[in-house]
Amino acid sequence: MSRVIIREASYDCTKLRPLVYEALDAFCGDAITPSSRVVIKPNLLQAASPESGILTHPLIVRAAAQYVIEKGARPRISDSQAIGSFNGILAKSGIRAALDGLDVECREFTRSVRVDVGAPFGTIEIAGDAIEADVLINLAKLKTHGQMLLTCGVKNLFGCVVGFRKPEWHMRAGVDRGLFARLLVGIYRTIRPAVTIVDGILALEGDGPGKGGVPREVGHLIAGRDATAVDRVICAMLGIDPRDLPTDRASVEMGIGGDPVDIDGTVPRIEGFRLPEGGSLVYGPRRFQSAARRWLLQRPVVDEARCEMCGVCREFCPAEAIHSTGAKLVFDYDRCIRCYCCMEICPHGALHPKTTLPGRLLERLIRRE
Repeated sequence: MSRVIIREASYDCTKLRPLVYEALDAFCGDAITPSSRVVIKPNLLQAASPESGILTHPLIVRAAAQYVIEKGARPRISDSQAIGSFNGILAKSGIRAALDGLDVECREFTRSVRVDVGAPFGTIEIAGDAIEADVLINLAKLKTHGQMLLTCGVKNLFGCVVGFRKPEWHMRAGVDRGLFARLLVGIYRTIRPAVTIVDGILALEGDGPGKGGVPREVGHLIAGRDATAVDRVICAMLGIDPRDLPTDRASVEMGIGGDPVDIDGTVPRIEGFRLPEGGSLVYGPRRFQSAARRWLLQRPVVDEARCEMCGVCREFCPAEAIHSTGAKLVFDYDRCIRCYCCMEICPHGALHPKTTLPGRLLERLIRRE
């Protein structure tokens, strides 16, 4: 049985720090010694302020670092961001200021090692410092995700894939949600964080996980050794069937999830939490899929009033499906794999998913049957 702690919380540091300490004591306190290599892995997607709800809050990162220091070890704060500089993200997020005065190393994941994450992927490259850590503390953020529905404990570890290998894996597995979910679970199973703490105090709903999402006060901290169990408790909070979470389905199929959960605390019911649409990625027989992808599937579209034509989405797109003509973005929906990386990394929140009119009509017909 997997134990998950859930506590009502706020960003009042005098109240938050004991809750973070409680979680670390429960799941990894005995494992940290003065000689331990301890990596703290927050969600550092892109440069964003704490009020945006996009990144792990700086006070949670500080509390985790303080705990490790009090155990006699020197923590390292690391992630591999989607866009921007690592130092710029630390500054904008408030994490750099929050860590002031602490003996902490802050360093981006850059070095990869090859490890076997299981079938069907085999050996892939993951951040060496994450693999070699004696204790990895996974500090995730409760956010929606256009492709995976939610990004919480399991999905946060995709940040241990370094740099532009992320869009490479989106290209190789992203068109199939189930396959990409198996990759995420394989990475989680390989890294095996000592503890996962999800910052669900200020969450992100709507078209997350980037600046297209909307901050929403949820007011809870959720923690456990088993990230799949933590994610299932979050589903219960939000009124989501865990089977609708691709990573949960994949973990059960792979034999590492689905165990009964011992919940320490009270699970709140968060009403009306707005999820991304999450339409299908493929339709129909293979010979018709190209036409179906163009005319029936949900796809990313641009809000021209918010688009600054910065080119970040075009540079990051793993399928090279975004082009520009003068002052306008153009999507090649035949090439687009619907990974929604463009939405995730857009620094202006100018991209959002939209189902075509024929697709909406088809969905209505299907629901009537």
